[in-house]
Amino acid sequence: MELLTIGAFARASRLSPKALRLYDELELLRPAQVDPASGYRFYHPEQLERARLVAWLRRLGMPLVRIRRVLELEPDLAADEVAGYWAQVMAETAARQDLAAFLVDHLKGRDTTMNSTPTALRIRYAARSDAGLVRARNDDTAYAGTRLVAVADGMGAQGGGDRASAAAIEALKQLDHQPPAGDLLNALEEAVARADASVAGLARSEPELPGLGTTLTAMLWSGSQLALVHIGDSRAYLLRDGELFQITHDHTLVQSMVDEGRLTLDEAASHPQRALLIRALTGGGTRPDLSLHTARAGDRYLLCSDGLSAVVPGDRLHTVLSTVADPEQVVQQLVELANRNGGPDNIACALADVTAESPS
Repeated sequence: MELLTIGAFARASRLSPKALRLYDELELLRPAQVDPASGYRFYHPEQLERARLVAWLRRLGMPLVRIRRVLELEPDLAADEVAGYWAQVMAETAARQDLAAFLVDHLKGRDTTMNSTPTALRIRYAARSDAGLVRARNDDTAYAGTRLVAVADGMGAQGGGDRASAAAIEALKQLDHQPPAGDLLNALEEAVARADASVAGLARSEPELPGLGTTLTAMLWSGSQLALVHIGDSRAYLLRDGELFQITHDHTLVQSMVDEGRLTLDEAASHPQRALLIRALTGGGTRPDLSLHTARAGDRYLLCSDGLSAVVPGDRLHTVLSTVADPEQVVQQLVELANRNGGPDNIACALADVTAESPS
């Protein structure tokens, strides 16, 4: 069968020649033949099905690294992967829809706040931090209360990371004791600004401790609404209807390379710079990610530092989160799992179970 030029193949597959060249570089769709003199690419007509699948997955918005995973799977498993991706998209879209509705009402001058009609929900919670088996000092801090759960992973070239993470969490604690009068996102954003200022003040008072900073991932509840703030490589997970979703995005150099299709997930896991942050609270005013979510009775949220997520596989996290009922036992077992896998880093985790409040 006659080979197609890159132009003819692009028209037939509805992919641009530029996209085809990128997919060749990423080994998603290699040409059947490359002219050794001109470098011109030729494709076999049988490659059209794979090309169209790539095009459809891109129309879904699927990242290139996840498309690579789909292409490597058998059809049934590939279908499960697409279904899992779309469930994650729908969960994130629902959260954005809630925020968009609030903003529309707010901009039209309607009397509304994030917590104006609270649903009768409450949380059961637990938190734990552990030094692990290798580090002499614990730079991680975890907190859980009736309205707030948070984890922070401190850093410092000459120490002080423990004080940076503790200062960040302390700046947020008043939200747990004094419910915000306005909307959750503004209250949480202001608290994070105070946390960043606390880190800056710590750095000024102890100049002998360079490079002070911390990650921060926290959730603030009011009724059925929760506000999520995130900066760094600590993570937030949601267990809903038996499925586990990571609902934060790592702010690391390696994750940015994965997003761009320059690394696979397997390559990222062993990359020598996998812990290098591109965003953190360092006192410099770096803006975190902020989002609004709608909680449901039965939801389980886990916040953790990379001392847990980097050494305990997702399937093990899912097993513990879906089979252990008591929050205190959950965080205890997660810390034990990390230490069983070598405990190379400090470990922090905070858990929140959303439950329906019993009628009075």
